[in-house]
Amino acid sequence: MAESTIPDTMKAIVVKETGGLEAMTLDPSYPVPKVGDNQVLIKNEFAGLNFIDTYYRSGLYKQACPFISGQEGGGTVVALGSKTEDFGLQVGDKVVYVALVGSYCEYSAVPASKVVKVPESIGMEKALACMVQGLTAHYLVTDAHAGLIQKDQWCLIFSVGSGTCQWAAQIAKVRGFKVIGTTSKSKADAVPKGACDELIVLDTAEGKSHSDYTSVDIQKKVMEITNGDGVKCIVDGVGQSTSDISIQCLARRGIWISFGNASGPVPPVAIKRFTPKSAFCTRPKLGDYMATREELEYRANDVFGLVSNGKLDVKVDTVFSVEQARDAHEYLESGKSKGKVLLRI
Repeated sequence: MAESTIPDTMKAIVVKETGGLEAMTLDPSYPVPKVGDNQVLIKNEFAGLNFIDTYYRSGLYKQACPFISGQEGGGTVVALGSKTEDFGLQVGDKVVYVALVGSYCEYSAVPASKVVKVPESIGMEKALACMVQGLTAHYLVTDAHAGLIQKDQWCLIFSVGSGTCQWAAQIAKVRGFKVIGTTSKSKADAVPKGACDELIVLDTAEGKSHSDYTSVDIQKKVMEITNGDGVKCIVDGVGQSTSDISIQCLARRGIWISFGNASGPVPPVAIKRFTPKSAFCTRPKLGDYMATREELEYRANDVFGLVSNGKLDVKVDTVFSVEQARDAHEYLESGKSKGKVLLRI
């Protein structure tokens, strides 16, 4: 598409005031963003949904209103800023990106440093699924543990039947860790084959589609599996329901990686609770693990390569239309998804 054919307005899902699902409204004539010197303009084909989108929509995470929802998208480059020649991008390239620019819309102006090309061997939908969830799982399993777990040591990964932790369990196995996973009965069939050495299957919470973390004594199971040692690393995107369990399951000098709030915000934790095992806790975010162009390319290329080689099973669960953004958020928050949820723009 030539730059002259870019329209002045577009469809966009806008949050004017944070809150529930009703906070998102479809604006049919939102201004198309102008391309800055260091940006590229992308005509979005898809936007990826992530729990962090619901945190911004609800106001749990702060962002000035009004804003366009979403931070993950994929489509075609339609215009280039004047200072983007070093990034190897051209008009017509198929690309994906992660950036806090708004992606539930027809056009996004994205820093060129945050854009990566889509490999032909993968395709747009799979490549987009690789971004927030794949890159998050990658940094969680390769770097966030700060080297406190080594090959052939045990890690515990919650909720391996969907989302980021589907990816994390698979990458952990590629890295040579021994994996204990948890999942609900309703999602046991979605756990990737070979992703876990041991799987703890929980009841589904009454009236919900997510796990009831009180239905099984997870600490007891973990200690039985590890001969009383506990695990060296815990990857926990569940939040409120699993924070106490995580601390109880740590091995000596183990690390609890708390990165999500799927069941609600993590309650305050007294630092002295980590003293008995000289344990560690970290609350990381993706942006600090792809802060440079080089790190983004390293992670994206590694994840793309694992997908291309068949070592990662990518599951696209449901594709909603952009007009169904509220339904998509409701579906994501219900815990029913067993893979990536996308919006078709």
